[in-house]
Amino acid sequence: MKISRPVGEFLYFIGLCFVLLGVAPLEWVEAQERPDLTKLFSERQQQRDEMVRTQFSGLGRTRITDQAVLDAMRRVPRHLLIPEAERRYAYADTPVPIGYGQTISQPYIVALMTQGLELKPGISVLEVGTGSGYQAAILAEITDAVSTIEIIEPLFKRVQTTLARLGYEKVNVRRGDGYYGLPEFAPFDRIIVTCAALHVPPPLFEQLKPGGKMIIPVGGAYETQRLLLVTKDEKGAKTSKTLELVKFVPLIRGSESK
Repeated sequence: MKISRPVGEFLYFIGLCFVLLGVAPLEWVEAQERPDLTKLFSERQQQRDEMVRTQFSGLGRTRITDQAVLDAMRRVPRHLLIPEAERRYAYADTPVPIGYGQTISQPYIVALMTQGLELKPGISVLEVGTGSGYQAAILAEITDAVSTIEIIEPLFKRVQTTLARLGYEKVNVRRGDGYYGLPEFAPFDRIIVTCAALHVPPPLFEQLKPGGKMIIPVGGAYETQRLLLVTKDEKGAKTSKTLELVKFVPLIRGSESK
C-alpha cells in the first residue's frame, strides 16, 4: 500500500515524538531487550570444548559417544545458568551450588543421563527437578518436546526467565511436586529425574509410554545412590539396570519446598 507524503510525514513526526518523550513502540522495545544469542552462545566456547574433550571418558566413566549429546554440551552456555558468584566453576568437573540447597550436576553426569535417554528429534521428555535449567536446555538442543517441573518457587521463576532469555521458549516449565509428574501432558517417551528418590515413583512410571525409558537416581538423601535406567515394555512391565553410583540432592515433596 502506498502512503501519501502528508501521511508519511505525520507518521515520522509521531515516531520522533516517541523518541523525544523517551517512549518507543512495543516492537522496538522488545527488539532492544532481546539478547544477542550468537554472542551469548559464543562466550567461553573454549572452556566447553575442553570440558567435552577431557571429562567425558576415562577410568570408571562410561564414554559419551552420542554426537547429539556432545554437540549440545558444547553449545549450551552452562555458566549463564549458574548464579554469578559460582560461574568460575561452571565448566569444572564438579557439581555447583545454585541456591536453596540445590546443585547443578557435574557436566559428565548430565551427559551420561542424556545419553542414556537415547533421544531423537520429536521424542517427548519430562524432566523432574528443573533446578538451574541446564539439563532442560541440553534436552531442548536435541528435541523440541521438553517439559520440566520444579517445586521450589524462586528457582521456578528464575529458570523461566533464564531459559526464555537463551531462546528456549518452547520448553514447557511448570511448578509442582515432581513425584506426581505432569499427568496433563502425559504420556512421555522419556523421563529424567535429576534428584534422588527412595524408589521409582509410581505416578512417573505410569506416565511413561510403553517402550519408554526413565533415568533416575534411587537411594537415601545424600547417600551413595544407584543411577537407574528404567524401561517399560510394550505390556507395561518394568525392568531396570544400574548405570553408575552417584550422589544427588533428594527429591523434595510438597510442604518440604516451603
